Amino acid sequence: MKILVVDDEKDLCEILQFNLENEGFEVDTAHSAEEALEMELTEYKLILLDVMMGTMSGFKMASILKKENETKQIPIIFLTAREKENDMLTGFSIGADDYISKPFSIKEVIARVKAVTARTGGAGLAETINYKSLALNIEKKEVNIDKEPVKLTKTEFELILLFLQNKNRILSRADIMQKVWGDDVYVTDRTVDVNIARLRKKIAPYGKLIVTKQSYGYGFME
Repeated sequence: MKILVVDDEKDLCEILQFNLENEGFEVDTAHSAEEALEMELTEYKLILLDVMMGTMSGFKMASILKKENETKQIPIIFLTAREKENDMLTGFSIGADDYISKPFSIKEVIARVKAVTARTGGAGLAETINYKSLALNIEKKEVNIDKEPVKLTKTEFELILLFLQNKNRILSRADIMQKVWGDDVYVTDRTVDVNIARLRKKIAPYGKLIVTKQSYGYGFME
């Protein structure tokens, strides 16, 4: 699976390239948005994109990619030192799949890359996700506990998939809304809460592992 890292910090590009290649990815780098746009981008399954670069920002580059039929489906993870909520919302409104604030750990980047590529159907990844006796078949959209089928709605399946791909990480309600419902559907906090309450009941005894972080969101915590 080919990944493109776009960042004007050359040392950081080299570190990311080295560590992602150790995880089995094929990685190319570009040190500006302009350089990246000259490349054959359709061959990449994911782009790690810095926001703050020279003449053209990562936000601008992402906007260009999302307007073109050939590149609009490529998942994007923004890398940035900017942590303001408005900046994060800007990234997600453009169509980003995730947002990682600098400084970050390499393990975090690898985990996020694997989660996004799994969620977006990256080639060569396992089609099932397992946690003890809880098993999700991503291709067939099926869930089993102790090899017995569990009937979930589409939304409930997307929720448990998101949680298992981000184990031990609290996701804000805004993150959950964007990644499960998308930008074209109006969803309230109450809608999220109700769907998660139903999911907890259906996947007992694992429902108790979906914990609530007061005033923030939810996470699947081991």
